Amino acid sequence: MLGAIIGDTVGSVYEFHNCKRVNFTPLFHPQADYTDDSVMTMAVADWLINTDRSMQQLERSLVYWAATYPCPMGGYGGGFRRWLFEPDAVYDYQDGDYFDDQQMGVRHPYNSWGNGSAMRCSACGWVANSLDEALSLAKKSAEITHNHPEGIKGAQATAAAIYMALHGESKEAIKSYIMSEFGYDLNHTCNEIRPSYDWESSCQGTVPPAIIAFLDSTDFESAIRLAVSLGGDSDTLACITGGIAQAYYKEIPATIMEKMKELLPAYWWTIIRQIDKDITI
Repeated sequence: MLGAIIGDTVGSVYEFHNCKRVNFTPLFHPQADYTDDSVMTMAVADWLINTDRSMQQLERSLVYWAATYPCPMGGYGGGFRRWLFEPDAVYDYQDGDYFDDQQMGVRHPYNSWGNGSAMRCSACGWVANSLDEALSLAKKSAEITHNHPEGIKGAQATAAAIYMALHGESKEAIKSYIMSEFGYDLNHTCNEIRPSYDWESSCQGTVPPAIIAFLDSTDFESAIRLAVSLGGDSDTLACITGGIAQAYYKEIPATIMEKMKELLPAYWWTIIRQIDKDITI
């Protein structure tokens, strides 16, 4: 999960000022910081490990974290911002009572296919005890807002890749599963994608290239660099890639860990260590 936050942080300065290079220097721009992607990643993780995992608690967690940790960089998309802070303005796309007897307040899912569902779900792959559970948790984490099939699919593909990477599956096995289960075309390289890739906020336009950046990488840092180099929604791309890369490579360089220690609020590390017991900071 920390890998997702690192990717988000590295990519934060390039979201609207794309860098189509792998060898940008330094890795952490002086203005780099975590964005809404990291805040919501933490919110989902907190929900998974510290609550009963109900929809009520997920809603509370998303709203609490957004209110408690204003983003130093970036900002929430329009639909999600309204869901968080102006819920009366969000139209309910579901027939009837979406949460049944668990419905809270006036917040409803709004049929989003945006990449926000994929960028916040990495902890689902970490805490799951099976691939099926990873898919189930990712679906639940997405559909409270992103209940469009593409929004759910993006979260599930990301969580599945993380779960498989964490449990020793090869890149080829991960690629094959994601292609067959979700229909994403992963038969390209970053070098092929980069020249024409533009800003994308959809799951279907963000998750496949993020996974490809992982597949093309040779270590954790190269995965982050490749994701940022594609351009587009750089922080979210690198957030998704980083979550998978950490699960696969298992190690994050000490220099990167030290930088993150400087940037992240102290309480975040309590939750990060609960997700990944190997984190010692």
